[in-house]
Amino acid sequence: MTPQQQGYHFPAEFAPQAATWLSWPHKEASWPGKIHTIYPYYSRFVKELAKGQQVNINVNDEVMKQFAVQQLQQAEVDLSKVTFYLHPTNDAWCRDHGPAFLINPNAKENPKVIVDWGYNAWGNKYPPFDLDDNIPTLIAKAYNIPVYYPGIVMEGGSVEFNGKGTIMTSTACLLNPNRNPHLNQQQIEQYLYDYYGAEQILWVDEGIVGDDTDGHIDDTVRFVNEDTVLTVVEENKNDENYALLQHNLKQLQSMRLLNGKQLNIVELPMPDEIVYEDQRLPASYANFYIANHAVIVPIFNSDKDDKALQIIQDCFPARKVVGIDSTDIIWGLGSFHCMSQQEPL
Repeated sequence: MTPQQQGYHFPAEFAPQAATWLSWPHKEASWPGKIHTIYPYYSRFVKELAKGQQVNINVNDEVMKQFAVQQLQQAEVDLSKVTFYLHPTNDAWCRDHGPAFLINPNAKENPKVIVDWGYNAWGNKYPPFDLDDNIPTLIAKAYNIPVYYPGIVMEGGSVEFNGKGTIMTSTACLLNPNRNPHLNQQQIEQYLYDYYGAEQILWVDEGIVGDDTDGHIDDTVRFVNEDTVLTVVEENKNDENYALLQHNLKQLQSMRLLNGKQLNIVELPMPDEIVYEDQRLPASYANFYIANHAVIVPIFNSDKDDKALQIIQDCFPARKVVGIDSTDIIWGLGSFHCMSQQEPL
């Protein structure tokens, strides 16, 4: 039986969380020449998370654990809220290689299970990825809970949930032949229904320029409640993201939820273009992480930072919005949402 048939579903990120899972960054090739610069900002991310929930961090070995502890202590993180797991990884992008936790509050034995999707580093772009691909199963073993294996590639950053049966995703990523070339759109949707407990899939087409994941939804469209999305728009008509994001916006405007409602759409500006070593980086305010008590937002020393933070704050009146400089982290082509995966209560 599939998880859906057994009553399981993947909750929205804004639902109560037991913990946040992270994989400590250590792959220098992801931040060539700059990895040492990201640790203060990454540690501040952990510090903010630990104010409202448990933080679980995958590390390769005791040496990496001690280095992480040293960095976190320098940032004055509450280490009583941090648990380290000796789970070796290839890279830091836990949103994509981490566990997909499903819940069924009515289950007598296992109210929480893990789905271990296949992981191929965004279409075999960055081998090796064998350690990352094994992370969900290691966590399931540590928790002694059941694990399901759909047998297809799926990344956490490619799907966005409203907690009421709807998934938002992008054709640019999920239908890319470098993921599951043997499956068509209808077949992929069936996997999403079966293994996320969904009832409706909504598709936008485009991702942002510079995104090496082929268009993850967590850089463009995010649910802030069951019927409201934040979506990024580019204000400069000469920017190469302008037409792409206008196209997505038109698609969102035509969508209906399961209850027949239109989406409430809140527009979020894109930051100023960030180019490093002639490469445009996928900087987006939409790559925020919703924690129990706060929303942690990447900012980029841009004139638009304050405006973006205020728009996000207006969407989360019960949470504190915290901006953390992501100018160095984004050189790795992702930010706080890409680095984290929530574990629901």
